[in-house]
Amino acid sequence: MKEHSSATDVDDPVVLPPDSGGLNSSAAVRRATGIWWGLLGVAAFSFTIPFARVAVAGIPPLFIGSCRAVVAAILAAAALALTRQRLPQPRTWLRLALVAAGVVVGFPLLTSYALTAVPAGHGAVVIALLPAATATAAILRTGERPRPAFWAVMLLGSLAAVSFAFLQSGGVGHLHWADLLLLGAVACAALGYAEGGLLARDLGSWQTIAWALVLAAPAMIVLAVVSALDQPPSATPVQWAAFGYLAVVSMFLGFFAWYRGLAIGPMAQVSQIQLLQPVMSICWAALLLGEALTWTTVIGALAVILCAAAAVRVRIKPIS
Repeated sequence: MKEHSSATDVDDPVVLPPDSGGLNSSAAVRRATGIWWGLLGVAAFSFTIPFARVAVAGIPPLFIGSCRAVVAAILAAAALALTRQRLPQPRTWLRLALVAAGVVVGFPLLTSYALTAVPAGHGAVVIALLPAATATAAILRTGERPRPAFWAVMLLGSLAAVSFAFLQSGGVGHLHWADLLLLGAVACAALGYAEGGLLARDLGSWQTIAWALVLAAPAMIVLAVVSALDQPPSATPVQWAAFGYLAVVSMFLGFFAWYRGLAIGPMAQVSQIQLLQPVMSICWAALLLGEALTWTTVIGALAVILCAAAAVRVRIKPIS
């Protein structure tokens, strides 16, 4: 029996065979579909770092990280109830807990705290390590076998991201403590993305993030209440609007497209679209926040765009 059932599903589970690596049109269409869904998700996520930077100026980071999950959980619970989703099977809850720990709890909280100390552009650069981390987690989890060319372009993209961090921080000796929080956020998101992409093949993309949000809701409600009592938020309308985007889009709607793309896959390949996320985020930070856009940033942005384009064109060997 399937792990969920609904008479009004808007996002059916994705059940697709592994990519054979051949040149047949169905494989090409499937790969293109996964990439476009992934690109839509990345576009939604690209505003997360700039808007988080705006929000933390007037709202405590603990409140942002926890309450955005609470708001998203309310939306998720409503969607699950309206579409009459059945509870996942017991063996699925542990996997949902891993997704929740990574993308509902770990990533939002760690990035919120980090962005109280570093600019949005810097945060976006460190987050550029996420594609490599996600691909590695996906490969370990799924058994996909990328060709050597895939690893080469992935490493080049990661090297560009690390070089960015060093240049913007003034060198290795000047890396900020917030970088450790950002690296922790990368690890959390990579695990949550890989497991969530796999679950989306059974539960459906929006159902996966919805159940993860509902599962994490009790803990996040406690954190939100503690934060509000300790340091009541005092924000401007613009800061509350930024928080609203983080809660509704970054924490909920963006995952509809992102998990859909990962579920269609190949997961390691689709994950490399995230190389575009820091480029987009840095551009939004420059346009919306007035942060400096240096020539090193522009050159590095072009480098990661080329790496992302190359990575999504490399074919994945079939799972043996």
